[in-house]
Order: sequence, then C-alpha cells, then structure tokens
Amino acid sequence: MRTRILILLGGALLVGGAVTSAVLIKGAERHVIEPEVPGTPYIDVISPRDGSKPDEHSVVVKVRVHNFKLAPAKFGQPPELAQGHIRFSLNKTPEDVDESELEEAESNPIGAGRVIGRSFDFQQFSGPNGVLAERIGSTGKYSPATRPEIYYHSLPLGLYRLVITLARNDGTSTPYHAVTHFRIE
Repeated sequence: MRTRILILLGGALLVGGAVTSAVLIKGAERHVIEPEVPGTPYIDVISPRDGSKPDEHSVVVKVRVHNFKLAPAKFGQPPELAQGHIRFSLNKTPEDVDESELEEAESNPIGAGRVIGRSFDFQQFSGPNGVLAERIGSTGKYSPATRPEIYYHSLPLGLYRLVITLARNDGTSTPYHAVTHFRIE
C-alpha cells in the first residue's frame, strides 16, 4: 500500500513519494495519521491477574487473544498466517529461592535469571488440556488449548509463574506471549 505525504505550509501544498505515514502540518500543529496495517498478535490475561492470591487450590485461567485466530479444527495441521492455538505453561517457584532472586527474575524483561520449578502441565492438574498434552507429547512442558481458557486444580501452596504463548496450527511456538504470577496461600 502506498501512502503519500501531504504537507500544508502557509497555503502551499507539497506532495511526497511513497512513505509509511501521512503528516499534516498547519501552523505549529502537527498531526500524524498512521496507515492501517495488520495488528501484531498479543494476549490479555483476564484471570488470574499478576500478583493475585486465589482462595482455593485451583485457578481458572482466562485470556483474550488479539490479532490471532484460534483454530481448533486445524489443530496439528500445517501452519497458516495468524492462526493456531494456545500453550499454557504453569510452573511453581521452588521453595528454597531467595526473595531477591525472585525480584530480579520477575523484573528482567527478557526472562534472564528466571526461576523455574516443578511443572503442573500434567493431566492430574490441567484436566482435558493435560490429556491433549499427553497425546501430542508435551506433558510436563505445556498444556495446549484451543479455547482461551484452562482450569488448573489440586495446586499445592506456593508462588506460580504462568506463561501463555501463541502457537501455530502445527504446534510451533510464536514469539507472542504473556506472563502472570499468582500465589496459592
């Protein structure tokens, strides 16, 4: 798609060549009109919110997926642009981790120094999603989902880190993910 720059200065109209946005300048004001481009996929975590403390030994995880189509009928098939399923990966932080290590790991934007403990992506904790994980060989790594939710139950006390990643139809991971932490007390 080609967009032209239109600049209005003191009554003169200047037209530029192919660019990625349009700019209108009038007096001291400047308005940028961005072109419409396909959105980048992203995930909103609805529940549990980061830092939450569920009352039970279970948690219902709900997310909202943007600019990515969940395609249950195409699970395991060749990849298609911006469609696939979700990978939920729940790990409990080890009990013997120092609080400063946790703070450092949580604040690191690229996940360096991350503290990963026991996985809860097994059938006895993630139900039907765990059954699907057994079927595709991802048990203990992640629980696949074709819906934007998962139910984890029978969780012991402790701090948990949940990573939600978008995956293509064939199961390959994308770089689009969200992270949330919660504590079972």
